Amino acid sequence: MPTRQQIIDRERHKLLDEQKRIGGELERLRESLKVEVDVDAEEGDPDLIEREKNVALVSQLEGKQARVQMALRSIAKGKYGICERCNKEIPTERLEVRPDTTLCVQCQVEVEKLIKRGLMPRTPQEIQ
Repeated sequence: MPTRQQIIDRERHKLLDEQKRIGGELERLRESLKVEVDVDAEEGDPDLIEREKNVALVSQLEGKQARVQMALRSIAKGKYGICERCNKEIPTERLEVRPDTTLCVQCQVEVEKLIKRGLMPRTPQEIQ
């Protein structure tokens, strides 16, 4: 059975790979957004729809990238695998599934409830 440090090292490698993958995907999408689109008066223009999808993807990937960077910073600080909210250890099973997570399951559920009620703003840290 691997030690907690071995698991953290493995997750760090996953996060670095994910950071590289996201960076490449963002670069590709941003390049595609630089191309001028002739806005056709016709509703449902495929070029415009594709552009809107790419804009949404960029936004989603930027959020993911921010979470990956936060997780890498927490590894560097020696705080990886510790819930930001309650300071309890995040189970290794959760880290293996969500290496970019900074919240334990219980805190994640609580944060999502607060967001739904409008009591907490949605930020990259909370979208896990």
